Amino acid sequence: MRSANLLNDFAFKYVFGEDCKEANDALKSLLTVFLERSVNKVVVKNSEMVKDFSKMKSPRLDLLVEFDDQTMVDLEMQLRQTKDNLMNRFPYYSARLHGSQDMEGKSYSQLKETIVMIFFNVNIFENDNICNTFRYKCDGDLPFVKEEKEDRMKLRTIEMPKVDLNKLLEDMNEQEKMIYYFLNCHKGMEDSKIKMMIESDEVIQMLE
Repeated sequence: MRSANLLNDFAFKYVFGEDCKEANDALKSLLTVFLERSVNKVVVKNSEMVKDFSKMKSPRLDLLVEFDDQTMVDLEMQLRQTKDNLMNRFPYYSARLHGSQDMEGKSYSQLKETIVMIFFNVNIFENDNICNTFRYKCDGDLPFVKEEKEDRMKLRTIEMPKVDLNKLLEDMNEQEKMIYYFLNCHKGMEDSKIKMMIESDEVIQMLE
């Protein structure tokens, strides 16, 4: 696995989806950095797909993660160099995840927050943001739902090509460092910046 780039969807899921403390700690670090929220406990709901990969004809290699407050996150590494139909796919992913909750016999006020988070190796939007977050919002002044519940469905895209790979390590924020690590971790200690990250950065140490 050392020689596998984390942009490979199987390697990505293998690293972050295994049922062990090390993978769980790495996943918490990943989510904390890119969701910009404290993550104390996560459970991978479909970790068995890693083990069954070789036997499956068309496996889904996204990670379905649940937080301790039952927030669900669909985490995906999107490798293909395409922008085709993304605006149709994004809300489909979000709606599919949100609608997967078992609401039989429950009030809809009990719906939990859902987040779809996707890493891309293409630039999608014409801005300088590495991360873009989308929420369902209402038009006009009359809210459709109570304000505190407007954020129940979120989509966060991470566009890796927007990271300046020539930037000095000390000038990178945590998101930029992690993306640099994704892109170059297969080089190991041959990459001086990766070596420095491993030796000095607690989050990268957790991934390593």
